[in-house]
Amino acid sequence: MSGFSDLYISGLDLYSDRLEPSSYLLEIPVIKNLTHLEFTNKVTFFVGENGTGKSTLLEAVAVNLGFNPEGGTKNYSFSTYDTHSDLYDAIRLIKGCKRARGGYFLRAESFYNVATAEEEYSKGMGGRPMHYHERSHGESFLALVQETFRGNGIYLLDEPEAALSPQRQLTLMLEIKRCVEEGAQFIIATHSPVLLGFPEAEIMCFDGGSIKPCKYEETDSYKITKMFINDRRQILERLFNTEPQE
Repeated sequence: MSGFSDLYISGLDLYSDRLEPSSYLLEIPVIKNLTHLEFTNKVTFFVGENGTGKSTLLEAVAVNLGFNPEGGTKNYSFSTYDTHSDLYDAIRLIKGCKRARGGYFLRAESFYNVATAEEEYSKGMGGRPMHYHERSHGESFLALVQETFRGNGIYLLDEPEAALSPQRQLTLMLEIKRCVEEGAQFIIATHSPVLLGFPEAEIMCFDGGSIKPCKYEETDSYKITKMFINDRRQILERLFNTEPQE
């Protein structure tokens, strides 16, 4: 990608020859086929079926940037388990002219560990204690975003909807909008038809063995949700193979 970019990350190159020939990563079609990817928007969504490589690539970007594989800021060094892949070592990030002043890698599956670390760090720094574990999962997840996310940063979110109700997902959208207006960039892996509706966001689909841009209405998240809402009874009858109800 040439020319000026006001994004912190404007793209990436992937060198599959840096991976071990026996690596399971080469069994993921998107990873095997990917050589170059460009980001053109301050909000980018990764969409696709489970197992297509969305979270794997997002994690690789996060670790390449220096974030803890389990989540948090670049200052986090805790580890409760070591399951991240070596993909981060096979990619080269293409960075824009601006340098991010902050950032966060937030993944729903390991948020409990991140919340614990946040509480410990807040005590150690002598600041206002963060009592995330005194709130529900969704409330603490959203509180961390509201208290930590700022402009001029790069934020990577892995399926944040897992912790949030549809209403709270709308609140998250407002927080994303606030940060973007202050200069932040987001890359988000999600299945949420709510979050995917963020205005003018870039959507990248991982289905079919390669990464392709797609429109909101073309995502399975949108199409299946719309179909279910519009014709729930018939879909359930087909799914359960039952006779239509009178």
